[in-house]
Amino acid sequence: PDPLLQPFQLRHLTLRNRVVSTSHEPAFGEEGLPKDRYRAYHLEKARGGVGLTMIGGSAVVAPDSPPAFGNLLLYRDEIVPWLRRLADDVHGAGAAVMCQVTHLGRRTSNFTGDWLPVVSASALREPAHRSFPKAAEAWDLDRIAADYAAAALRCREGGLDGIELQAYGHFLDSFLSPATNRRDDEWGGSLENRMAFPRRVIRAVREAVGADFLVGIRMTLDEDRPGGLGFDEGLTAAERFRDDGIDFISTIRGSIESDASLARTIPSIGTPLAPHLDFTGEIRRRLAVPVMHAARIADVATARHALRAGLLDLVGMVRAQIADPHLVAKVEAGQEDRIRPCVGASYCLDAIYDSGDTKCVHNPASGRELTVPHLVPRTTGRRRRAVVVGGGPAGLEAARVLGERGHDVVLFEASDQPGGQIRLAASNPRRGDLIQIADWRLAECKHLGVDLRPGTYAEAHDVLAEHPDLVIVATGGTPDRGFLAGGENLVADTWDVMTGSLRPPRRPGGEILVYDDHGGYPAMDAVEVLTSSGARIEYVTPERTLAPDVGSMNSPAYLRAFTAHGVTTTLARRLRSVRRSGDGRLVATLYSEYTGAEAERTVDQVVVEHGTLPNDELYTELVPRSVNLGEVDLRALLAHREQTVVRNDAGAFRLFRIGDAVASRTIHAAVYDALRLCLPV
Repeated sequence: PDPLLQPFQLRHLTLRNRVVSTSHEPAFGEEGLPKDRYRAYHLEKARGGVGLTMIGGSAVVAPDSPPAFGNLLLYRDEIVPWLRRLADDVHGAGAAVMCQVTHLGRRTSNFTGDWLPVVSASALREPAHRSFPKAAEAWDLDRIAADYAAAALRCREGGLDGIELQAYGHFLDSFLSPATNRRDDEWGGSLENRMAFPRRVIRAVREAVGADFLVGIRMTLDEDRPGGLGFDEGLTAAERFRDDGIDFISTIRGSIESDASLARTIPSIGTPLAPHLDFTGEIRRRLAVPVMHAARIADVATARHALRAGLLDLVGMVRAQIADPHLVAKVEAGQEDRIRPCVGASYCLDAIYDSGDTKCVHNPASGRELTVPHLVPRTTGRRRRAVVVGGGPAGLEAARVLGERGHDVVLFEASDQPGGQIRLAASNPRRGDLIQIADWRLAECKHLGVDLRPGTYAEAHDVLAEHPDLVIVATGGTPDRGFLAGGENLVADTWDVMTGSLRPPRRPGGEILVYDDHGGYPAMDAVEVLTSSGARIEYVTPERTLAPDVGSMNSPAYLRAFTAHGVTTTLARRLRSVRRSGDGRLVATLYSEYTGAEAERTVDQVVVEHGTLPNDELYTELVPRSVNLGEVDLRALLAHREQTVVRNDAGAFRLFRIGDAVASRTIHAAVYDALRLCLPV
């Protein structure tokens, strides 16, 4: 039998299977409460078959633990009925539900919420959130222990099955770790002293909720850093916590106080799958308590291995179920090959800081469950003839959704291999998994009977020959070099780098200037690829920081490459023009908006990134023949209603363009363009 689908007994609670969506904060709460959007997000996972879903990734217990990323506020009594409604719905769908409970300690800002000073075991600054905490006083410890107990009781009153205390990077483990506990009182020094406050909290929580309510802990058992908590001490602490009333442990290895350490603890694309499984297996062998773990367990095969090998009892698959909350149901139905893959892009985490809440890089329904279905329903209207031109992420998604709706779909793609700019990004070896975004959609299109025509450069007569009712133009864009005042024909662009058409300088010590006026991934990928050439590279940007649209989960890998290969970084400089020098090299003129001064760089090659301009020739040619003349009713689009604009009674079809065929977009934006346009058709 499939170990993923076997029930598991967690004390008095029977879980229907061993798959867990472990604690994480999607920032879907409203006023710190898990209202309808938050509830719908977790309900979808329950409907999708998960055994246990855990809410409140770091739900906070006190006002001096202000939300750092949309955290729920467990110190408010108003949260109880919202918890009850969520619990009832999740239980009704067959899953259990718990909440992670914490005091963030120093892992937040002093200057948000109620503007209270943040507290920690010692007055040591946290690099990631840049807060300067005060060392907790005796009265702080009294009230915080009581706050934990009160928060746990609210979770019980809210009908949850249990809670999980958080002890990595937050308040509890600031006492446990010698790296963050510099105290010389009864709470510091020896391991027994450093364990004392977390143990006090555990006992207070257990006393408050009673014996028939589950209490677990998610904790680091090895910080894997100089001066940090080591494995032996971590294991001893876990044993003591079990004795104090802990029912299960969710294991963490590493620390999260900086971007670099966070990326190791929660690994992203380009890293091995499940790097901490053997570590967790050792804990399970030595600790008589159920163990769960989640860290880049991105696919079903890895999850099965973890269970079959006895490395853990419950397998956490968070990002995998953000990509596809129906993962378990598809396994049960024998449709494992149709699971939407998690590609490890970690946009789900970075998007919280970038745009305010969690988003999957290629599943725009995640977090939008109140308005967008994960399972596209069949149309109840007439069957349409649809032509999609372009096989990048936008075009592939449009073809997939229209196919799911039951329409006859033809997809034209000029390249022999669909994927568009996904293929460019995936040509960075470290980010090769991105190709699954295209591959999954290709497989789905084949399953749905979409007529795929790769290697076909579609022109207007090709489209018209299909006698379409609907035409979706997803022809993408081409790199924009036109921002330069001079030398546009002398520079290369990031596409040249990623396709391999740019030949790095052969002379020893050759120099390349990469200019990034985009701030996202393309220029960073180009630099990372170019570092293998042996050339000296200078990265120049007009921004005040390096690649502001690349988040903390993804930036460490790029910065590692920058550091290892000595890439020079120049901020706050615009590239004005490029000219040829007397010796055949290139002279780049840089300009400072702050001082008005110009500077020149003489290099062998200049690579620019300034987004794309739309390939809209086909669209422009088709507009006069369309019913709507290309117009989009934005109100209907946002309400997920079918487009009904009529601007040309003689028109033969409705015409729309999406993705980079409109403007320079992202993967998520392009896919969302397609999904919400095609869902009502």
